[in-house]
Amino acid sequence: MFFEMRKNFFITGTDTGVGKTFVAAAFVEALRKAGFDVGVMKPVETGCAESGGELVPGDALKLKEAARTSDPLDLINPYRFAAPVAPCVAASMEDREIEIDKIAEAFNVLSKRHDFMVVEGAGGLMVPLTPTKTFIDLLSILKIPVIIVAPSRLGVINHTLLTVEAARRGGIDVAGIILNNPALSRGSDLSGETNAEVIERFSGAPLLAELPFIKEKPPYKYVRGFVEQLTSGG
Repeated sequence: MFFEMRKNFFITGTDTGVGKTFVAAAFVEALRKAGFDVGVMKPVETGCAESGGELVPGDALKLKEAARTSDPLDLINPYRFAAPVAPCVAASMEDREIEIDKIAEAFNVLSKRHDFMVVEGAGGLMVPLTPTKTFIDLLSILKIPVIIVAPSRLGVINHTLLTVEAARRGGIDVAGIILNNPALSRGSDLSGETNAEVIERFSGAPLLAELPFIKEKPPYKYVRGFVEQLTSGG
């Protein structure tokens, strides 16, 4: 069951642009406000802007800010690339190679410093990190449960159930699912009224929260409920 005392979580998504960083930052802030020292990681970030001759990992910096940690950015984000493509492709374009062991080493260092670790992936679980390895291979080493962020819109049931199945086939524990509304819906989308119930029933994974469309900073109050249950061990 999800609400056993766990200390590390991996935030993944059913796709890109579904609000992983938004949710991860809210999760981190809720843990911090509950009195916990939280460490964060964004192992690989692509599509980074350049400033002063350096690549700026925007998502990693948002997590670092949410955690209010002084951990070095190179531990939080070991790999960053300019091209907005899959990590293995971005690395190849820069004639570099992503080493999963290096990511695991950074995670081990950070996890010893903090009560909790929140790690955010890139895209979904099947996104390739190397020519032969995906995020599932990384998680098989880190051995931490995943929280799946899915956008509450038409088509999300299929995408979420496929993500749950991929995780479980890879031996990864699915801690739960968060439905997010990353954009203001235009017109009528009846799926939003039934997505949560159908996904929970077919996946067998708990629905942790359903977040409304919000423009301001990550709404930690919407994830506070399950964070309180998590940290109480109940």
